[in-house]
Amino acid sequence: MIIVMGATGSTGGALVRSLTGGAVPCRALSREPHRLRARLGPAADPLVEVRAADAADPESLRAAFRGGRQLFLTMENGPRQVEFELRAVAAALDSGIDHIVKISSPAAEPDSPVAIARGHHTVETRLRAAGVTATVLRPYAFMQNLLPLGPGVARAGLITSAMGHAPCNYVDCRDIGDVAAAVLTRPELAGGTHTLTGAETWSFDRLADLLGRLRGTPVRHLDLTPAQLRSHLTTDRGLPDWLAAHVAEIQHLALTRPEHPTDTVTRLLGRAPRGLEPFLTEHLDTFR
Repeated sequence: MIIVMGATGSTGGALVRSLTGGAVPCRALSREPHRLRARLGPAADPLVEVRAADAADPESLRAAFRGGRQLFLTMENGPRQVEFELRAVAAALDSGIDHIVKISSPAAEPDSPVAIARGHHTVETRLRAAGVTATVLRPYAFMQNLLPLGPGVARAGLITSAMGHAPCNYVDCRDIGDVAAAVLTRPELAGGTHTLTGAETWSFDRLADLLGRLRGTPVRHLDLTPAQLRSHLTTDRGLPDWLAAHVAEIQHLALTRPEHPTDTVTRLLGRAPRGLEPFLTEHLDTFR
């Protein structure tokens, strides 16, 4: 049995859809199982077993993991993420799970300038010492995380960043879900570390030009300092301080470490990754 944590999130939800699309049964976990059942809809009923589980409650994890063989581990970024993920790993080991697929970060290093990435390194290190098969997926920026830019584009024709002209990798969460499904269902792909990107990088200037062309009205990119970006994110968009700091850190990292696309999605799935232009076209109403 494949256990999916974070099934209400972007990557966990994409994995559940990928598995059910291939007629693969799974057990999807959520703190709010009724909400998850409603999101999945009746079509998923024969294949998806929905269970309640809370990373703050180790006993609920052990109960939810019982009978599982593989675990997909992803959690929302946050101040307690490392604590919760380590707790999930411990419960998985106690429950006899022998393959864990973890969503991590491209900059998961002990001295990373990105605090959340240092936390991912801590969890990766624990996984590798656990004596089970560990597959680490390191996706770059989610295309889905561009959608919150929509109101600013629709209202003022404006996107903001602190990245200057630096290139940025984007990957569709549906591709992450498809890769996760592949490594969970094809034993020859299990294990190792995979960095996931789309087919090309995009600066915010190029992104603004693309959005302007798709909308038929201009979009401008305003380049801010990191301090200005953090203020904008907390004051104008209502992000908590830790999340605004995280965004500023990963954008600064793109300035100091130029990003380049990988061929990992193509190698693992035998097809090209989804492109940014089709993704934005699919969600164009968000930016109008």
